[in-house]
Amino acid sequence: MKNFLLLILFLLSFSGFGQDKEELKVGLVLSGGGAKGLAHIGALKVIEESGIKIDYIGGSSMGAIIGGLYAAGYTANQLDSIFHEINFNILIQDDTPRSSKTFYEKEEAEKYALTLPFDKFKISFPSGLSKGQNIYNLMSKLTLHLSGVRDFSKLPIPFFCVAADIETGEQVILDKGSLAKAVSASGAIPSVFRPVNIDGKILTDGGVINNYPVAELRKRGADIVIGVDVQDSLADRKQLKGVFEILTQINNFRTIAHMEENIALTDVYIKPNIKGFSVLSFEKGSAIIDSGEVAARNKLKDLKLIVAKQNRRAEPPIKINKMDSINISALSIEGNSSYPRNYILGKLNLKHNSKYTVRNLNDGINKLSATGNFNKINYSLTPNKDEYTLALQLEESPNKMLLRLALHYDNLYKSGALINLTKKSSIFTNDVASLDVVLGDNFRYNFQYYIDKGYYWSLGVKSRYNAFNKGIPFDFVDNNSDVDGIGINKIEVDYQDYTNQFYVETQFKQIFSFGMGIEHKFLKVTSETLGDLSLIGNPRGTFEKSNYYSTFGYLKLDSFDNKYFPSKGVYFDGDFHLYLFSSDYNNNFNEFSIAKGTVGYVFSPFKKFTIRISSETGFKIGQEGPNSLDFFLGGYGNDFINNFIPFYGYDFISISGDSYIKSMLELDYEIVKNNHIIVSSNFANVENELYTSGNWLSTPDYSGYALGYGLETFLGPVEVKYSYSPEIRQNEWFFSVGFWF
Repeated sequence: MKNFLLLILFLLSFSGFGQDKEELKVGLVLSGGGAKGLAHIGALKVIEESGIKIDYIGGSSMGAIIGGLYAAGYTANQLDSIFHEINFNILIQDDTPRSSKTFYEKEEAEKYALTLPFDKFKISFPSGLSKGQNIYNLMSKLTLHLSGVRDFSKLPIPFFCVAADIETGEQVILDKGSLAKAVSASGAIPSVFRPVNIDGKILTDGGVINNYPVAELRKRGADIVIGVDVQDSLADRKQLKGVFEILTQINNFRTIAHMEENIALTDVYIKPNIKGFSVLSFEKGSAIIDSGEVAARNKLKDLKLIVAKQNRRAEPPIKINKMDSINISALSIEGNSSYPRNYILGKLNLKHNSKYTVRNLNDGINKLSATGNFNKINYSLTPNKDEYTLALQLEESPNKMLLRLALHYDNLYKSGALINLTKKSSIFTNDVASLDVVLGDNFRYNFQYYIDKGYYWSLGVKSRYNAFNKGIPFDFVDNNSDVDGIGINKIEVDYQDYTNQFYVETQFKQIFSFGMGIEHKFLKVTSETLGDLSLIGNPRGTFEKSNYYSTFGYLKLDSFDNKYFPSKGVYFDGDFHLYLFSSDYNNNFNEFSIAKGTVGYVFSPFKKFTIRISSETGFKIGQEGPNSLDFFLGGYGNDFINNFIPFYGYDFISISGDSYIKSMLELDYEIVKNNHIIVSSNFANVENELYTSGNWLSTPDYSGYALGYGLETFLGPVEVKYSYSPEIRQNEWFFSVGFWF
């Protein structure tokens, strides 16, 4: 009997031991560290390889982003592939795809270097360099397969992350709600990303308050904890070179002070070698991931011991169903106090009870974001059988007035400083009033009032003043005068243009724009070069001083991915002006028309190499006499007014005629990121009545070639070009710095 009881006790103890092993819970804690957090991916590869089953994941900042995606079912190799494909410059910044912007929004985005809130004429600064919208969009896209999960304990691996409440300084544990929104809040690096509003709390980077939440993981029942720590050690004075480094150092005071007790709560502590990397070293992602793998492999024996204690293997990864299309049966919108539901629906281009692809959804969110009217656009999809309810939570921007600044230099307008004042919702909720003033060598201004009605007919008013001084051929001002006796072939000309327009336009898929309107134009062309101009019948030195009144229409197509250095897309711009009346300074006005058009195609046959092909033409119908509105070719630049056309090999306004045809070929090689070597060639025929004479089909009379270097910067493109024309055997250098305006 005694032996029988001992046998029973032995079996019970063995059974209990087996149960303990089966119920052993393993937690994984991932620290924050910005780009250095990519080391978590390398560590996860080794943890997967060891066969450990992870029961809980907790993280802060970048650890929350990586950990959240791993908890959502992605494998380490899948995460490696995802993060290798990401353009972190676009992700961190608020850049939206150019295709998501209206023509007006494209102009706004490609002209100003700095934008500041200016409400009540007081300059303020945004709470972060970026709204973080692109990170949220990415996380939403990657977690759509879990759109119905609101409790993070129901994820494939239970998960939580940490954020900091800005108002109270308290730690906030996020384990419910939107996974995308939670990890975006935890990863909102102060000064880089704006804080995130969740349940009325203003939240920022979890690393500020708890960058290694191991204690919370223990509270949730983790028997064994594996920790991956990518935090900085304190830097010495030689490394503290800038404001960002100093702020990071201050933030590290608290986290480093708590690490001794945190390490004590960690069973397997993995510390990758992240020296030489910063929180923004995303371009070194491969090396950072490798550092995590190396550090975890050094702990492989310890990881294998955990596997032995678990007495089980990790389950096969779940299959993440890629959602290509969804049927949205209902839409709920919160937070749109200023912008009506129809305005939002128009931007989303949402049609109920019809197939709506995930790409359509992302495009719609990007279009809303491109307006600049919202600080944050959060969304979620709630499944109901085969249909979904789309819930939008909008955070409208309180800033209705903006101050924008830019700098520019080129060979024609010389130096210029642009000051812009933009006012939104001044009369209607969807209107924008914008005034550009350019101070420098040539004063200019540009005013625009625009009522954006999306795909309906939008209304606009424009007014501009443009002026420059340039030494040009004499036939620019009078191609009928005999100046042989004067002995001058070039004169200094002051050119002034004052133009006002009222127009209506409609857009299709953001890349097409069709419009029509009426225009008043005042042109004044004078010169002080010649003293007594009686020889040419004009004693005042004024060649043009007329008002012109016209109607116009235009059609534009622009799918370029970049205005200045496009790598793909198609471009078309057609314009027709019918000039009906004139004050007729030179007493020779007759009704006439001007038609012109440009078509371009850009493609990249292989990586970093781009081919750009374009052709353009223009001609005048019905007018002889003053040639102030003829076509004038020469120089290099963008956004020229009237009929000034860039042409390599010749100085500005060197070739003129009432009609022209031009073609151009450019080869662009991006030697390193944002650095371009560009080889260009252009050819043209230019003369009066070109199409009547048939010479437009003849061998080009004018040609030019250029070799240039271009650099993309936050101030805009910096370009230097050397050009040469074989006809005149002369070369021209062209320089430009900053966005063109």
